[in-house]
Amino acid sequence: MNDDTRAPHFLLVHGAWHGSWCWRELQDLLTQRGWTSHTVDLPSVVPEGAEGRLPGLLDDARVVREAIDALEAPLVVVGHSYGGAPVTQAAVGAANVAHLVYVSAFALDEGESLMTCFGEQPDLSTVEGVIPVRENPETTLYNDVPDDKRDAALARLLPQSALSFAEPVNRAAWKALPSSYVLCDDDQSLPPSYQEPFAQRTGTTYHLPSGHTPLLSMPDKLADLLDEIAQSVR
Repeated sequence: MNDDTRAPHFLLVHGAWHGSWCWRELQDLLTQRGWTSHTVDLPSVVPEGAEGRLPGLLDDARVVREAIDALEAPLVVVGHSYGGAPVTQAAVGAANVAHLVYVSAFALDEGESLMTCFGEQPDLSTVEGVIPVRENPETTLYNDVPDDKRDAALARLLPQSALSFAEPVNRAAWKALPSSYVLCDDDQSLPPSYQEPFAQRTGTTYHLPSGHTPLLSMPDKLADLLDEIAQSVR
């Protein structure tokens, strides 16, 4: 059990189309290991039918930074998939952030967005609307998630604002903060060859034999890794 009152807390930041609900099982496992965790809901995940100019990456980063500033404990900030982008922006200059963890996530550099990483150069002044849920999410997102959990997650996915994928970061927290990358070796959404350049920007790379969403497919193994990381930053 973790009795150190200055032990770090976890701040868990979800990816595109998801919400804080996706961390529930992992949070329970972290609690069993003696850790305190917190989540946010990113405003770029929008209701069905949302139109027009919607919240972007910088809006998400503002919500993440507000959560960081509201928590007085040292923090291990964990970003999954898209969630790595607002974490990268938000954690710069935050004195209480002890470590960043990218889980199959976008560790972007200044001027990069998700779209530029895939060769697109959007005109930000014209970006509106949503990006619908990833095609074949049962395979791309959840190829190794048990059927019952997969179906429950699929039912909760929502559209993602296009601006969140188009808007670049203008600061990169991994340049100044200790960071780690959890590379998912069976990822069907962001294959290892796409993850590796992001992992190389961080200090340490860990591997899981998982698909894109280990927080649902192997939360126990992810909890073990996060426990190990948090123990090392105390």
